[in-house]
Amino acid sequence: QVQLVESGGGLVQPGGSLRLSCPVSGSVTRVDDMAWYRQAPGKGRESVATITRSGITNYSDSVKGRFTISRDNANNTVYLQMNSLKPEDTAVYYCNAKIFTTPWRSLNIWGQGNLDNVSS
Repeated sequence: QVQLVESGGGLVQPGGSLRLSCPVSGSVTRVDDMAWYRQAPGKGRESVATITRSGITNYSDSVKGRFTISRDNANNTVYLQMNSLKPEDTAVYYCNAKIFTTPWRSLNIWGQGNLDNVSS
């Protein structure tokens, strides 16, 4: 079974940093776009950052200049470096990826979600 396994979240003070990682576990033939989403308490899920296989990135306005998404194609892993964290960044963070289990069968899969709490 193919899955995304997140790690790296936790509690941090405002102004601090966290680094999230999310490798694809299981057999795949290809991984296309990867992304990070978040869902704050009482709100809907929103896109934080996306990255194509070739490394083209896109960020939400709320995190631009503070967060950096990157990926390691050799190990099918996506990362999110979060700096200058604010209390409003508190949310459950989910990684996402479009993967191919055969050359013609694609799936959109999600990580389990990790709570990142920015609080003094």
